[in-house]
Amino acid sequence: MARVILFNGVGSVGKTSLARAVQDAAAVPLLHVQMDAFLDMLPAREYEQLRDLVLVKKDDAAIAQLVHGIRMRMNPHPAGQMTHNVPRVNDAPLKGLQHKYKETVLFFPSAGQTCHAYCTFCFRWPQFVGMEEMKFDARECTGLVAYLATHPDVTDVLITGGDPMIMNTRSLAEFIEPLLAPELAHIQNIRIGTKSVAYWPQRYVSDKDSDDLMRLFERVVKSGKNLALMGHYNHAAELRQPIAQQAVKRIVGTGATLRMQGPLIRHINEDPNSWAELWTTGVRLGAIPYYMFVERDTGPREYFALPLARAHEIFQAAYSMVSGLSRTVRGPSMSAFPGKVVIDGVVTINGEKLFALQFLQARNPDWVRRPFFAKYDPDATWLDHLKPAFGRKKFFFEGGEDGHDVHAGAPGRVIPIVPAQAQVQTHDRRASDTQPDAA
Repeated sequence: MARVILFNGVGSVGKTSLARAVQDAAAVPLLHVQMDAFLDMLPAREYEQLRDLVLVKKDDAAIAQLVHGIRMRMNPHPAGQMTHNVPRVNDAPLKGLQHKYKETVLFFPSAGQTCHAYCTFCFRWPQFVGMEEMKFDARECTGLVAYLATHPDVTDVLITGGDPMIMNTRSLAEFIEPLLAPELAHIQNIRIGTKSVAYWPQRYVSDKDSDDLMRLFERVVKSGKNLALMGHYNHAAELRQPIAQQAVKRIVGTGATLRMQGPLIRHINEDPNSWAELWTTGVRLGAIPYYMFVERDTGPREYFALPLARAHEIFQAAYSMVSGLSRTVRGPSMSAFPGKVVIDGVVTINGEKLFALQFLQARNPDWVRRPFFAKYDPDATWLDHLKPAFGRKKFFFEGGEDGHDVHAGAPGRVIPIVPAQAQVQTHDRRASDTQPDAA
């Protein structure tokens, strides 16, 4: 049962101080939310329009139309998820699947498309808000298994959501156990993306089927495959509670691995000490620090996003505080349209201040670990804000004026950077299309 403590009063009477005192004294973690934060997540004009429709005109149809327009402006399912990531068989899209990188297929079971937490900054928000025409979900895994059987180059399946760990163990097993079949021997890693390790660790400790869940994990490991939980942590406080630490120990005790990842979020986890504490605590418990992500170009990102320069400073400061065992973490990383781009540093070359970047993963495997440079921009918060260095007109992965790779001169797949607003327009045009394109 959720508990809500409401402090009401005029400005500057001590509500924030009182809330922080209650947080410090409470036996369990309490989230402090100020109502002003919600107002700041919408531009003033949109808020005023919505307030007028709800409180004055009370026009349900107009409210729905305005809300839809706001959602489409917020760039749902960014980075080509609907237009480029959905695989096709016999010219028909496979429902509930994405295949962006050669080695990894994403699977969205319909029973796992809710979550223990509904984070305002979650880039999967279109899965939760009733936009059925844009929802990724599959009611069964027969399509997934058939697709994997014809793609022997796929080694990893990421079961994602929502949060698959919202399912009971029996339902989860129905999606996992078919992946253990001999004909899918090329599948080496089964990943589960989940927030539950931080938000509902009881799932692994005291839920009525938590022991059954541990036995399922053990069966996967015994089959010879690696089971990796991709645990989403937003703050060190999420791993301070004894039950959260017990959950980690129970998971790794089955032979599964727990990899820790999370976005860097303004107002929430800008302190490098928090990241260092999270990584070192996780390593002590047997988890593996994996990614610090840049807040994605979707949702109310203007409220949550940090400049890339600041993101690099925070990552570097946190990284410098930890031992080598925690330095498995990578970041800050942008999951952009062409691939995962990490900011390696800020450098000066020939008197020009630059961002040093590289792909950790890419639509074109030839781009992986290939360094490139962008002009330093203290205000940029995403890849499409950056300009190529050294007077170039385009980045190498965008192609030259003739459509060829500008560095090597060899023909290759060209992936232009599409600004978020253009992506929104693309989504809007296809909002009623139930057959999204895929590459």
